This record gives sequence, C-alpha cells and structure tokens, in this order.
Amino acid sequence: MASVAREAGVGIATLFRHFRTKEDLIAAVFADRMDAYVAAVNDALDVPDPWDGFSGFIEAICAMQAADRGFADVLTATFPASEALQSRHDAAYQGFLELIGRAKDSGRLREDFASQDLVLLLVANAGVVNFAGDTLPDAWRRLVALMIQAFEAPASGPLPDPPEDDALYEAMRRAGQANTPSRERQSND
Repeated sequence: MASVAREAGVGIATLFRHFRTKEDLIAAVFADRMDAYVAAVNDALDVPDPWDGFSGFIEAICAMQAADRGFADVLTATFPASEALQSRHDAAYQGFLELIGRAKDSGRLREDFASQDLVLLLVANAGVVNFAGDTLPDAWRRLVALMIQAFEAPASGPLPDPPEDDALYEAMRRAGQANTPSRERQSND
C-alpha cells in the first residue's frame, strides 16, 4: 500500500481513507475492467450465430487486453478476497462456458476446445502485446486470427490434454504474486 501511495503521489493516510484494505483497492482498480469483461460476454451471448458470438468474444477480449495490459489480470486472476469481483468473474466465466457450448453445438468449434484454452490464448496474447509494444501495436491481431482459425471445426488433428484446473489455478495464482512486491508476497504465503 505504501508503494501504491507513493506512485499515486498521495500519503498513505489518504490512501487508507479511500481504501481500508489492500483488497478494497484491488476491487476498485479492477471493477471497471471486470464490468467490461462481463459486458463482452453478454454482448457475445446476444449474437444470434454461435460461432460469430464465440469468435467475436475472443477478438473483443484480446483487443481489450492489447489496449489495456492490466486487463489480462482480470481475465487470468482470481479474486478470493473480493466477493463482488469474484462473483462477477464467475458469472462471466459461466457465460463463456455457454458460448463454448453453443459454438460446439453449432458444429463450428472443434470438440476438443476446452475453457482452459482461453487462459493459454490470453497468456500468449499478453506475450505478443508486451513484445510488440508500440512498434507493432496490431501484431496481436494476427495471433488471435490464427488461434480462432485453429479453434474452428473440423480439427486437423487431436490436441494434447488441456491443463488440469487446479494446476492452471495455481499457475494463475503464482503469476499474480509475481506482479506484487516481494515483501507483500512473503506476507501472503
């Protein structure tokens, strides 16, 4: 919290007047981004064609990620300390599962696509966005187009099994910790 206050150019007391806990601050920072994630899922569910809804959702969240590098944290993080954020995150995830089911039922999404593939795509997209920076600001579009085409049925061959949910959750938790100062990380372990 002290480093956040310093970066914001305010005193620690001012920060604590507005945010009683670190969790309150995190919830405030991520609230708008989470709302955008939920809106993207809802917009995609409103699209009549299941494949267009699914692929449009993938493009939309990857575009959000490219425009706001912190957006990836919303998609690949968990928020156990903030019930409101976690609830919205879970609702958006359930909507994504519905998008997957609809796209598979339409015959356009390959049958072995798994929800974990979205996390892998977002991690890959974050790598492209970070690598390309302002020099190649639209490089992510090619990766996303390649991936959407790879997701489309018929599959040209089987995929390896997706990561186990528990292992993926642990990787997401560790990645989130890697973005926090070491003193804070030690107090959370």
